[in-house]
Amino acid sequence: MKLDRKYVTLLTAGALMTGAALTGCTDDGDGTNDTTTAPSISVEVTTPESEPTTGTDTTESETPVISPEAAQQLCDMIEPELDNWREQGPTLAKVTFNGTVQNWAARNEGLNDDIIRDKTIVDTVTTQACPEVRQQALEVLDVTELSSALLGFN
Repeated sequence: MKLDRKYVTLLTAGALMTGAALTGCTDDGDGTNDTTTAPSISVEVTTPESEPTTGTDTTESETPVISPEAAQQLCDMIEPELDNWREQGPTLAKVTFNGTVQNWAARNEGLNDDIIRDKTIVDTVTTQACPEVRQQALEVLDVTELSSALLGFN
């Protein structure tokens, strides 16, 4: 049985939204739900002139270091999705954009925690590594910053 690409995309989007909704709150046992906000961190994207690193090497108090290869990987994951996102429209495209960012973060030594602390990491990386792809994504997602399109990372 062959599944239509839009159907698979909708299923994926629904799963991502459900996961994002479920991971946003904690129950402390007294009947109230508390949300937590982690402190902001800055991002250092290394350039080819500096010593390359792989993935990240970070603790809560350190700045994540994102290698040029990892930064380019995010660009390479966003670019082929732009046409799909145009077809989906901004609302659904934001959901699949979130999946792309989560996938990228998971592939790079768990950057998900860093992005939860500071969603602007995605803007910093794409501004430095692929400003033209970033600009197209901003237009397709109908946002002024990519970080504002990230759902469930707060």
